[in-house]
Amino acid sequence: MNPSWWRDACQPLDLAAMEQARARQQQLTKPTGSLGQLEALAITLAALQGRERPSLAQVVIAIFAGDHGVVEEGISAYPQAVTGQMLRNFVNGGAAISVLARELGATLEVIDLGTIDPDLDLPGVHHLRLGAGTANFARSTAMTDEQLHAALAAGRASVMRAATQGIQLFIGGEMGIGNTTAAAALASALLTCPAHTLSGPGTGLDSAGVRHKAEVIERSLRLHGVRADQPLQALARVGGFEIAALVGAYLACAQQGIAVLVDGFICSVAALVAVRLNPQCRPWLLFAHQGAEPGHQAVLAALDAEPLLALGLRLGEGSGAALAVPLLRLACALHAQMATFAEAAVADRPT
Repeated sequence: MNPSWWRDACQPLDLAAMEQARARQQQLTKPTGSLGQLEALAITLAALQGRERPSLAQVVIAIFAGDHGVVEEGISAYPQAVTGQMLRNFVNGGAAISVLARELGATLEVIDLGTIDPDLDLPGVHHLRLGAGTANFARSTAMTDEQLHAALAAGRASVMRAATQGIQLFIGGEMGIGNTTAAAALASALLTCPAHTLSGPGTGLDSAGVRHKAEVIERSLRLHGVRADQPLQALARVGGFEIAALVGAYLACAQQGIAVLVDGFICSVAALVAVRLNPQCRPWLLFAHQGAEPGHQAVLAALDAEPLLALGLRLGEGSGAALAVPLLRLACALHAQMATFAEAAVADRPT
């Protein structure tokens, strides 16, 4: 594999399929534009799938997990042990995303990139063990170059496994105590925004905890001299294993021609990094929802993204994206199954 594979060209959209889908929308028994964003979704999915009538039967959800050394700075309301405990919950079927995956008939994959428990060995989990979590980026670089590239490659590998299943939609999820701090640090660096405008409660910090989190981020960015025009270096210095894996997954999806539904704040920050690394991937990214973390809106605006839902979510795990799948499926069903004016013998609008 090319060591800079993430720079490789992404698949182009199928403009012929897009125009065919747009023409079909004009013929369906409804006023033009009356289904609003659902019409645009169907047309976009047609371009991404290269077919006039897209389908979303095959959905893969991959959860990437990793611990964060910056938790040493007291930026989380939960202990790091929760990361490994939640991995067990994922594969045992008790987590929110486990329930949603079952209800959607989606394939669920769980990838442990490195937790604080070196002996964690759970059936049904891919244990990669890139380290016992990242280093504390308030004091040193979060990841070595080797760890960074291994995490990017882990995201790509997940997509390549999914591609063998005839995947039509990829959802990335994340789990890692402390990862809203890493995401806010990345967003602050890449958007050149003050950390206090992007930092939120994460797992449930109070206002004093949020202020402390922002202070830790600001101090860390000064330590590393992170620059907006160096997204890969920013990812290595203040990112996380699971965030890097999401970046790799999003880029691989675009290169393989697989549509992505991006989840909340952390996943959107990963999408921002991916777009900064390879702007050609942007058309392959759909955005599920605007979450409750303060920084999410700024990241979505930077990506010129229109989220489908706004439910005040901040769970992560890919849960918000999973909740949006029925909406996408219904957009496809309406597009494919509604009668045309001619089929229904309904008078069309005057030409």
